[in-house]
Amino acid sequence: MATKLVSILGGTGFVGTHLVNRLRRAGIESRVLSRHPQRHRGLQAGGGVTLHKVDPKDEEQIHHALVGSDAVINLVGILNEGAHGADFRNVHVALPDRVVAAARRAGIRRLLHMSALNANESHGASAYLTSKGEAENRVHTLGKPAVKVTSFRPSVIFGPGDSFINRFDQLLRKLPGPFPLACPHSRFAPVYVSDVVEAFLRALDDKRTWDQHYDLCGPEVYTLEALVRRIAAAAGISKPIIALGDGASRLQARVLGKMPGKPFSYDNYLSLQTDSICNSNGLERLGIEATAIDSVLPYMLTPKASRRRYSELRRCIR
Repeated sequence: MATKLVSILGGTGFVGTHLVNRLRRAGIESRVLSRHPQRHRGLQAGGGVTLHKVDPKDEEQIHHALVGSDAVINLVGILNEGAHGADFRNVHVALPDRVVAAARRAGIRRLLHMSALNANESHGASAYLTSKGEAENRVHTLGKPAVKVTSFRPSVIFGPGDSFINRFDQLLRKLPGPFPLACPHSRFAPVYVSDVVEAFLRALDDKRTWDQHYDLCGPEVYTLEALVRRIAAAAGISKPIIALGDGASRLQARVLGKMPGKPFSYDNYLSLQTDSICNSNGLERLGIEATAIDSVLPYMLTPKASRRRYSELRRCIR
C-alpha cells in the first residue's frame, strides 16, 4: 500500500524543508513535529503539510502525533553539544529510542532514519560519530520485527540553506585578512540535498530497502581546502587561505569551541580525522545520478538578482 501520510521529526531543518517539498510534489502529505510550530508556518504554504507541537523528550506526545501516519522519518541531529542544553546522547540516541517505541505503539510499520557517514558505535572518531552509530544500530534492532527501518549515511550535504557552504561563505566575508583553515586535507564527497531527499522518497515504499544502510555521496571527492577555495571563487572573494597544520588545527578547535555558536569544536576536529567518502554509493543503488557540486555552487553564491536563476536550475535538475 502506497504511503500517503508521513510524520517527520526534524522537518523544519535544512534537509527537512527540502524533504517536505519533495514529498508534496509526490502527492504525499507531511505531518511535521516541532517544539515551536508557530515559527515555521511557511512550511504549510502550498498545502499538504500540518505542524504539530511536540516535546521531543515526551514519548507520549510523540506517540499521539504519530497516530494515523503510514511512516515516520527522523532527521534530528546536532553537530555540537551545548545549544539549549542539547547533548549527543539525548538527541542522537534517546530520541530515536522514543521514536521507535512510539511508532510501535502507533502501529507504524515504516521508519527512515538519518545517520551520518562514518557513524560507528564502537570505533567512531568523535562523540558525534559514536552517538550516531549507536542510534543507527538501536533503531534497526529495536524496530524488529514490526517496524521496517532504513538508514541513510550522507557525507556533507550541500544546497540552499545548508550550514556548510553558507557558513564558509560568511566566514570568508567577515574575517579580516588571511583565512586560517583547520584540517585542510580532510576529504569529502559532498552530496546535493535534492539527491538525499530523493533517496528518502525512493526508499519509502520499496521493500528492497528494508533493514538497509545507504552511504550517500556526491560524484567527486575534494579536500576541505579545495572546497573552501571553490566557495571563495564562486562568491568572488579574493583572500589568502592558510592551510593549518595539525597542531594549529587542534588549537583553533579548542579556541573556537568556546565561542558562542561553536563555529568549530574539538569534536568537529576529531570527526574530520576520518575521510567522509563512500566505498559504495547508495545513490547508485537507488538509481539516482549524483549531482556535482560545481553545477550548483556558482548559483548559490551569486548576488540576489542572479539567485532567481538558481530556482530555475533546481527545477531542471529535478
